Amino acid sequence: MAEADKPLLWIEGQVCSPPFTKKARLETGFLLRRLQQGAALGLPASRPMPTVGSRCHELRVRDRDHYWRIIYRIDKDAIVICDVFSKKTGKTPARVIQNCKARLAGYDEIARGKP
Repeated sequence: MAEADKPLLWIEGQVCSPPFTKKARLETGFLLRRLQQGAALGLPASRPMPTVGSRCHELRVRDRDHYWRIIYRIDKDAIVICDVFSKKTGKTPARVIQNCKARLAGYDEIARGKP
């Protein structure tokens, strides 16, 4: 990791094989690495998720008969991973959105020094 690269901060979820296939895990790693280097990803790899919060996005990885999603936020000093899940419908489940909002709120409190 170069000095200017942003670290990945995982609040929830992981990318491993299984359940990801090796190909999907490698694609996910490549996309996350591009984010760390400051690349702005667009469709089809990523889309904004304003329902979760500002600077939040959904990384989209197709894997055989799964559609993996990684909800992340681009902060000034890091890429914050809120959730990793398999998406089966066109709409992000409300519980995922709520969980991500709560996780980010908790992360922000800790980052500001409030336990």
